[in-house]
Amino acid sequence: MEILLNNNIEFIDAEAISVQELLLYKNFTFRMLVIKINGQLVKKDQYTSAMIHHGDQVQVIHLVSGG
Repeated sequence: MEILLNNNIEFIDAEAISVQELLLYKNFTFRMLVIKINGQLVKKDQYTSAMIHHGDQVQVIHLVSGG
């Protein structure tokens, strides 16, 4: 399938993938992330159930904190 991940085209060898699987596949390891699928916020407790399909636009935003 083809998705738009952070404004870049990505090809993933699957019909659908969960947010959690995408994070592992792309090795996103930051603790504080904001995930959106087609502009809809995905809460952390939905990472295993929220599915990404062909043509979806996905944003993975890293939150950085500090002083």
